[in-house]
Amino acid sequence: MKKYLVILLSVMSFGAFAQKAPASPPAVVIQKVGTTEVMIKYAQPSVKGRLVFGNKDVKPLVPYGEVWRTGANDATTIEFSADVMIQGKPLAKGVYSLFTIPGPTEWTVIFNSDVKQWGAFKYSAEKDVLRVTGKVSENAMTEKFTISVTPIGQIKLDWDKASVSIYVK
Repeated sequence: MKKYLVILLSVMSFGAFAQKAPASPPAVVIQKVGTTEVMIKYAQPSVKGRLVFGNKDVKPLVPYGEVWRTGANDATTIEFSADVMIQGKPLAKGVYSLFTIPGPTEWTVIFNSDVKQWGAFKYSAEKDVLRVTGKVSENAMTEKFTISVTPIGQIKLDWDKASVSIYVK
């Protein structure tokens, strides 16, 4: 009997220490663009068979025309080690929260000065430092939301079958 009790307690204690992987795991992208380092910290939600983008009436995860945290959990942050140009517009070096307003053919990409936010619940347009637009293109299915930066300055947001790019110099 003691033997079975020891086995049972051992199994239970291993289960207590086991941790599930987060539903939206954290990710970091670091890339040099010229002499400027770009670092993006975000969380990666997954499609999991759900409707990701669409009009509000069909209840997508991310409705068109509404501010999105551009990832999951805390607001996504983007940091530039030097002053840059985004889509031809100046942006000072520093850390910004990165929000988007998705649309079917174009997204608004927002650089906001409030970097300590959970999601977009307390988002304030008054703290926007820069807004630019990026065209939507169809992409191969991407299960996990993914942000990438190329050495030539393409910042790419891929999720589901949508891809949006903006450029940094």
